[in-house]
Amino acid sequence: MNFIPNDKEPVYIQIIRYIKQQIVRGDIGVGDIIPSRREMAVMVRVNPNTVQKAYKEMEEMGIITTHRNYQSNITTDDEIIARIKEDLINESMDVFINSMKAINIKREEIIDIINDRF
Repeated sequence: MNFIPNDKEPVYIQIIRYIKQQIVRGDIGVGDIIPSRREMAVMVRVNPNTVQKAYKEMEEMGIITTHRNYQSNITTDDEIIARIKEDLINESMDVFINSMKAINIKREEIIDIINDRF
């Protein structure tokens, strides 16, 4: 697991984003079992309560389902998976666009840069 927390936002939010990224990249498949809360806490070196909060949020979002406090699985709902991808794209674009606006880069220049680098 390649999770490296930062100090800019709560760790539970970072765990949620990490799981979302794993889903979109295909590292975790739909319906796959994810590590237990305790296992995840050990893997990312955080308090189990932090992981519990992340899992609870993901359950409320429909990203995971938990069966009788036993195991959690990634959703098989294609609409939720599509929404996860869209959310990640939007988050990244908002950060990028706001950064470019902060240094007065024009839209045309941004498009040229993207075309050159992508």
